[in-house]
Amino acid sequence: MYDVRRLNYQHLLYFWTVVREGSITQASEVLHLSAPAISAQLKTLEARLGEKLLEKSGRGLVATEVGQLVYRYAEEIFSLGRDLLATLAQRPTGRPLRLVVGIDDVLPKEIAYRLLDPALRIAQPVHLVCREGTLERLTVDLAAHDVDVVLSDAPVSPRFDIRAYNHPLGRCEVLWMGPKALAKKLLRGFPQSLTGARILLPTDDTAIRRSLDQWLDRREVRPVPVGEFEDYALLREFARAGHGIAPVPAVLAGQFRDRYGFETIGQAEGVEAQFFAISLQRRIRHPALAAVMEQAPAIFQLSAAGDHRRST
Repeated sequence: MYDVRRLNYQHLLYFWTVVREGSITQASEVLHLSAPAISAQLKTLEARLGEKLLEKSGRGLVATEVGQLVYRYAEEIFSLGRDLLATLAQRPTGRPLRLVVGIDDVLPKEIAYRLLDPALRIAQPVHLVCREGTLERLTVDLAAHDVDVVLSDAPVSPRFDIRAYNHPLGRCEVLWMGPKALAKKLLRGFPQSLTGARILLPTDDTAIRRSLDQWLDRREVRPVPVGEFEDYALLREFARAGHGIAPVPAVLAGQFRDRYGFETIGQAEGVEAQFFAISLQRRIRHPALAAVMEQAPAIFQLSAAGDHRRST
């Protein structure tokens, strides 16, 4: 039986990097090692395992069937290693625990606040850093370990080429809302009353926008889009000024009604706003982030239920 204690994990790292990068040349740039040095270490690893791990494919290298198996194990090994370092870095030291959060522009800031509030209520002092941007840009920051987690209305897409985990935080219905004068005109005959109505929407690269477009198409409703926004806070301000009605997650309906004077026109049935925490770890170990994950379901269940009752 092979003695795992004699496995050279440095050689395994070289192999994992070559498979990920597709060639020894690319891997040498990432590892800051010469290509001959990496080739020699790969041969040593193959000899130790007694299996051929790589084969040529065009100008690059791909894993053999056994190599694919070894690569999957390597993925798990290095993922656990990253988790170990993150856990050790988060041990109490007397200094505030640092939590860097990337917030997708399209995520309503009111929801971001509700989600993150529990992070500042744990026993250990927390230093919270929030950065905003598009989901694509924030996933790059996540891969580079510049942020600990990304909050978004959509899971990370495979096209971003990052191994990340989507942790569902909650979901709620979506309501069409607007200032009283606009809402009163559109209330009767909803949803057909929205044909010709001025509406404000998130940009078309967002999950909720795609769902809303499908909802409008199914009902053959043809409103007039007068604005598209990456930043939901800016969308809300244009709606407050009377430039059009807006889709609002039901969890915020009460706040929009009480603080901004919005009224509910109707529900976009079948459309849900979903929210995710995206991290590089399968298991959340950061104490502040764990508090966010623990409290999130209650935020959507309780608040959304109360707001929906008030809107009917």
